[in-house]
Amino acid sequence: MRADFPRTGHIETGPTVGAVYGIPPQPPVPENTRVLDAGALWIGVEYRDVDPAALRTTYAGNAAHLAELEEKSPPGGFFDEGVSVHVYGADDGHEYLRFDLFDSEPHYHYNHRPGPEGSVVNNVVPFDVTAGGDMLDWAFTRLRDRLPHMLTKAGGEHLVPHLDAAVLEPALTEAQALAVAARSAYRRAARR
Repeated sequence: MRADFPRTGHIETGPTVGAVYGIPPQPPVPENTRVLDAGALWIGVEYRDVDPAALRTTYAGNAAHLAELEEKSPPGGFFDEGVSVHVYGADDGHEYLRFDLFDSEPHYHYNHRPGPEGSVVNNVVPFDVTAGGDMLDWAFTRLRDRLPHMLTKAGGEHLVPHLDAAVLEPALTEAQALAVAARSAYRRAARR
C-alpha cells in the first residue's frame, strides 16, 4: 500500500460505470473463504463456482431479488468460476469491494451498504482482460494503489483515515499468495 494515500478531504471517484443492480452479490461461503485481518479491513479469498441453481437458492427468500436475478440473467443463467477477493470493513463486516477473477466474465463490485429502506446498490464493473491483463495482478495493484478511492466510491469513506500501510501490506501479500495458490490448485485438480 502506498504511504501517500489521501486520508482526508475530497477523494475523486469519477462517474459510475458498469451495471447497477438492486441485489447484493452472492455471499461468500464461509468454509471456502480465508479471511485475513488488515486493520480497518478484512481481506477474504475464496474460490467460487457460480451456477444458476446456487444463485436462485441464494435469492429465493427475497422475491424482488429473485425476480431481478431472473430478469438480468443471460439465457441459461450465469455460469462462471474463479477466485474472489472480498474487502470488508472490520467495523461493520460489510463487503464494500469484491474482485471476481472469473474465467469467462471477470468483474469487480462496488457494493454500497443498504440504504434506510434496505435498498441495495451493487455496481458491477466488467474487466477488460485485453487492456488490463491478468485480473489477479490488476486487482492487487488496485488494492495497493487505489484503495481509498475505491472504498470511497463504494460508500466506505469512513474507513479511509484508518488504513495503515504497515498492517495492510502484509495482509495483501498473503491474500495475493492465497489467490494464486487457489487458482492454481483448483485448475490443476480440474485437469486430472
